[in-house]
Amino acid sequence: MTVLSNKRGVELDEHMPVAPPEPTMADPVARRSIGESVRAYVALTKPRVIELLLITTIPVMFVAAGGVPPLGTVLLTLAFGTMSAGAANAINCYIDRDIDAKMRRTRRRPLARAQVTPARALVFGITLAVLSTAGFALAVNPRAAAGSLFAILFYVFVYSLLLKRRTSQNVVWGGIAGCMPVLIGWTAVTDEITWTPFVLFAVVFFWTPPHTWTLAMRYREDYAVANVPMLPVVKGERRVIVESLVYTYATVACSLLLWPVGGMTPVYGAVAVVLGLVFLAEGHRLLKAVRAGMTGVHLRPMRFFHLSNVYLALLFVAVSVDPLLH
Repeated sequence: MTVLSNKRGVELDEHMPVAPPEPTMADPVARRSIGESVRAYVALTKPRVIELLLITTIPVMFVAAGGVPPLGTVLLTLAFGTMSAGAANAINCYIDRDIDAKMRRTRRRPLARAQVTPARALVFGITLAVLSTAGFALAVNPRAAAGSLFAILFYVFVYSLLLKRRTSQNVVWGGIAGCMPVLIGWTAVTDEITWTPFVLFAVVFFWTPPHTWTLAMRYREDYAVANVPMLPVVKGERRVIVESLVYTYATVACSLLLWPVGGMTPVYGAVAVVLGLVFLAEGHRLLKAVRAGMTGVHLRPMRFFHLSNVYLALLFVAVSVDPLLH
């Protein structure tokens, strides 16, 4: 019975703490090496998600500067932006620790594997939030700090706590937090807001639902088990693909709108057109497949998901290069 109690204490320490009576059964969190602990805390920040956010931040700074932005501003924005996104992600891991343990895609996260205690994860996230906000305010400017703080609070309170487990439109409105790096990058350089960053904001906003929904199609059973009402869980595949295609058209339209609004060159326009056609073609492939009666993995939704990553990355590369051509 002693062994059983200790095992349950490890797996459910946030609900049922059990003091191990024997030294050999010490809490695995306490026994981890420094390297293992560092890797666990880094994993809490979801580095792959942060990479995607930075892809949209840096190019906007080039447009805002009308060329190469000040290196110091770029480095400070990247540093505090990484901390800001990491803060939101770490707190999200704390909030979602129960459902993360149920899903194949997330069950290897640090809290799901008891690599970090919930209390430490929460303190870590809050600490990053305070440091990132203070860093932006003191080293960049107050507008960038306000944008960073808004993104954290929106992701935590609106998306994670209010929307995610209650509505199939969770990623539509929750995606606003993921669009904020565009405004943060712009204000970090200019300390003001114009229409151009809002057009780029709209690109990311409309891009997020089809990107996320096609991933959710692949992990539909996971979300169903965790009782998260993602659109592919509550609606049929045809409905998901049709809505995804509508948002894809909106994404491409906003990318083209940037051409006149942002004063971009024909080079950017040509790149945006080609990328948009490829992106839309993949969306129509999905629609044609579902109309032909294909379902599940035969639809190959992950092909659209991966292409959406490539689309956004290349589009923002074009955004960053275009100011250098003027």
